Amino acid sequence: MTPSPTPSRLAVLRYDTPEFEVVTSGDHVLCAVTGRPISLDALNYWSVELQEAYASAAAMTQRWLETHA
Repeated sequence: MTPSPTPSRLAVLRYDTPEFEVVTSGDHVLCAVTGRPISLDALNYWSVELQEAYASAAAMTQRWLETHA
């Protein structure tokens, strides 16, 4: 099995509903909670309000709880 290629260029996005816009091209963004790279084709969770990306639903929920306590 061949390992997945490591993301190499950080993208800058503008998060909107229901899609995001690429401001600066790249192949990944970083999760605002974990710091883990997320390839753009796997990006499913983000906050329009905070303009942040999340690696998982759990990370998104954690961040929501932190900011809406």
